[in-house]
Amino acid sequence: MNQDTIKSAVEAALIADCYLLGSHWIYDADALKNLSINWDELNAPCATWHEGKGKGDFTHYGDHAKWLETSVKDNGCFNLDAYRSLWLKNMKTYKGYIDGATKETLEMLEKDAALTQGSHSHDLSIVGSIAPLLYVSNTKADFLASVANFVAFTHNDARVLNVANLFASILYDVANGSSIKDAMNTVEVDASLKSAFDAGVASCDQDTVESIQAFGAGCPVDGGFEGTVHLLSHYDNFKDAMVANAKAGGDSASRGMVVGMIMGAVHYDVPTSWRDGTKGLLSL
Repeated sequence: MNQDTIKSAVEAALIADCYLLGSHWIYDADALKNLSINWDELNAPCATWHEGKGKGDFTHYGDHAKWLETSVKDNGCFNLDAYRSLWLKNMKTYKGYIDGATKETLEMLEKDAALTQGSHSHDLSIVGSIAPLLYVSNTKADFLASVANFVAFTHNDARVLNVANLFASILYDVANGSSIKDAMNTVEVDASLKSAFDAGVASCDQDTVESIQAFGAGCPVDGGFEGTVHLLSHYDNFKDAMVANAKAGGDSASRGMVVGMIMGAVHYDVPTSWRDGTKGLLSL
């Protein structure tokens, strides 16, 4: 697998997260329409949840993805013990938002320091962080196994794991030369996700804001999964997908990081100002 392709996937996910910080977790339709931000550029966060963050920063999702990238870089592989140690070290001084999955996993680690499977959160957010695992996966089976272990550490929920496996499979195939359309047409969809996947694909010609809000713009995979499939089915332009996703509100960063990593693996153009303005991009 081409290393530049992996780098593009990782960076596009992080840039997507940075762009989406501006409107992340704004749900109210009127508030979204009246936000004092420039939809074409990076912005400081409008939601109080991201107090202390500024223009060019990541949400907490992007921060966790960077920690995975650092762990992979330092160890030359995905080692859950090493990642857990780095994750815990960073969490001790972390100033960003601490979500429910993180809180529950931290509580579980206090009882079992060797924990490998954490909270039962059903949030989509963790899925957009998986791209760095491509750097240290020799086969698709290796990649999918690492994805499952990484995801389960903080989001040990069957539906989240199934969604992660599906998007990981698409990402791997795209990074190896498939088009997004072909990868989505051939991916094996778990029976529990089939109706949601089909609904997301079927919405491809519909308005993005209306579709995502109808599916559910919140954090859970239920709704977030369909919205992400819609974005991948509807758009062949990175910026257009991100702007429409942002205007749909809610947990846009979760959807956007997944779309970003997959579009990045196809080397879709990322706005130069977004790339230049994103702090903390790492390179392996």
